[in-house]
This record gives sequence, C-alpha cells and structure tokens, in this order.
Amino acid sequence: MEKSIGFIGAGRVTNILLQAFKNKNVSFKSIHVYDTNNEVSEKLKQKFLEINVSDLASVARQEIIFIALHPPVIMETLAKIKEFVKAETVIISLAPKITSEKISDALANNNIVRLIPNATSYINESYNPVCFSDNCKDKKEIFELLSLCGTTFETVESKLEAYAISSAMLPTYFWFQWFEMIEIAKQIGLNEDESKKTIEESLKAALNTAFKSGLSQSEIIDLIPVKPIGENETQIKEILNSKLIGLFNKIKP
Repeated sequence: MEKSIGFIGAGRVTNILLQAFKNKNVSFKSIHVYDTNNEVSEKLKQKFLEINVSDLASVARQEIIFIALHPPVIMETLAKIKEFVKAETVIISLAPKITSEKISDALANNNIVRLIPNATSYINESYNPVCFSDNCKDKKEIFELLSLCGTTFETVESKLEAYAISSAMLPTYFWFQWFEMIEIAKQIGLNEDESKKTIEESLKAALNTAFKSGLSQSEIIDLIPVKPIGENETQIKEILNSKLIGLFNKIKP
C-alpha cells in the first residue's frame, strides 16, 4: 500500500493488526508508532523491525492514523494532535464509546473510520464490524486494507458496541475453559497432542452442529443426555448476563 500509516498506541491491538498485515505481506510507504510508554514501542519494534518509533506529532502527520487507545484518553490525545492532522488524513479509531462525530469535531476532519478489532485478526480470521463517516475519503481502499484482518463488514455506528461485546470480546469468555479442558483431558489419560486435538476437533464439530444442523436450540441440547454441569447452567447464564450487559452499558456512547 503506497501510503504511510501511524499508530497512536503500541499495545495489544497494534501488535495484532501489524501481525495481520505481515501475514498478508502488506507493505506501506512507512509505519510510525507512538506510545506514552517508550518501552512498549521499543518492544513492538523488536518484533516488527520495519516500524519507526516516533513522537506523537510525527505519527499524526501520516496519511492513515490508527487510534489504538482506551476511550478515557482518546479525547485529550485528539486535542494534542489536532494541529498536525491534515484534512485529507484518514482517522481509524479502534475503540468503543467515542463516536465518529466526537472524533470529527475534535480534529476538524471528516475522514473517520471506526473499527471494532478482534484478537483473532492475529491469524487473519476475525469478524470485524466497521463504519465510515459520510463521504469518507478512500473508503474502498481502507475497506480492502481492513478486510485483510479477516471477515470485515460495514454496519451502522450504533451497533459497534454490541459487536464489541458479542464478537470482539467473545473468545475471552471461553478460551480459559477450553484450555482447562485440555488439562483435564491430560489428567484422565490423554497425552498433550491427543488432548489438544480432541478439544479442537470437538469444538469445531460442536459449532457446526449448533449453527448448521438445522435443529432447534432445545433439540441440539437434547442430543447429549448427560449434562455434568447442568445444575450450574443458571448460575453461569446469570454471570454472563450481569457482567456483559453491565460492560455494554459502560462502553456504549
């Protein structure tokens, strides 16, 4: 891609996106990264030698800028970069809560993109909702770039936070359980490889049964008569509802 890009924030999501682009052999005119913690930036550079660890003003002068920050610090950061951002610069925000309108007003820039990134973009297999401000410059080119991260689709801005809860954060509700099942399988007689293969293949089959069998929810659940943790299902559902709906209420605009 013959454009320069910048990342404000050098943490997890920047690492994920850079890895996704690297997997697809994408090259840029230049890549500049800034973080308030220089150690974080330098650690990222050790992995991606092509990036330039820069100051905030330099990053803000790039043609495409990714805002890879948590919502509480975004507005104050936008105020710091306003004088350096050009009208034609494309701003891609990776955070929930802060709307396109707020970003546009803060920067006097109408080229705003909001993406809810997924950790699974690390292997280019993700489900990424994106929205563009009206008349956003280079929309087709930006969409193609983001699509390298996985399945990327356009949606209305009002649904982004719902996708953050139901897609972006989804793996963290289950990953620890899957890894625990690998350990349990090892404890009861399978070796490391057998345990991993068993959990992986069984999960794939379970997902396909849930979404491709044509059976109803009750019919699917009834396929297995023994339910070892059935007595805890109500508690688990209550935890999910309480924690996730509570989190959604915190991150929605």
